[in-house]
Amino acid sequence: QVNVSESGGGSAQVGGSLRLSCVVSKDAFRRFCVGWFREYPGQQRTGVVVVDSAGGTTYADSVKGRFSVSKDDAKSTLDLQMNNLEFDDTAMYYCAAVRGRCFGPYFLQAGNFWHDATWGTGTQVTVSS
Repeated sequence: QVNVSESGGGSAQVGGSLRLSCVVSKDAFRRFCVGWFREYPGQQRTGVVVVDSAGGTTYADSVKGRFSVSKDDAKSTLDLQMNNLEFDDTAMYYCAAVRGRCFGPYFLQAGNFWHDATWGTGTQVTVSS
């Protein structure tokens, strides 16, 4: 059984920074795709960044240059550093892990490939002026 959990959400001002952390079961972390997704109220979940088991990383266009991930195999964590936050970054953020390979924009879609993923319970990020 794969376990996924997130931490680190909270509030920040426009232009500020937050760091989210995702912990995945150790035995799965090195073999699975791990991704960060976000969900706006009433909308479908969308990918922020996905990281292939081989390390290939795909970012959504909306966060390129502002967000970055760091993968720590020893700790089984995928941290999301969010800089220069914007109002539109306000959302519930989820981490997910699924077996397979995932490199390219197609894998930023929460359905299909991620249908059988293990998801965390989410962490709220709120950006205000």
